[in-house]
Amino acid sequence: MQTALSAAKDDGCRPGCGACCIAPSISSPIPGMPDGKPAGVRCVQLDDDNLCRLFGDPQRPAVCERFGFDPSLCGDDRQQALERISALEQAT
Repeated sequence: MQTALSAAKDDGCRPGCGACCIAPSISSPIPGMPDGKPAGVRCVQLDDDNLCRLFGDPQRPAVCERFGFDPSLCGDDRQQALERISALEQAT
């Protein structure tokens, strides 16, 4: 069974980053956040290690499933990822 941590490593994501679960807005319902979440708000499904509790779960929103690691967006570290995803959110 693949864990969120091992899957994140396989996908290129930095384990413990969580920027994509904080910076963007999500308009679709999330378990625990029926109205989605605004930009800059930490998703309730992000655990203390900044890993998604819904990884691999069919309840995980489709937008989250489609959000993949992209070096040009995620940058070299978590701070760059937060800044770049926030800038993209504000531009759209």
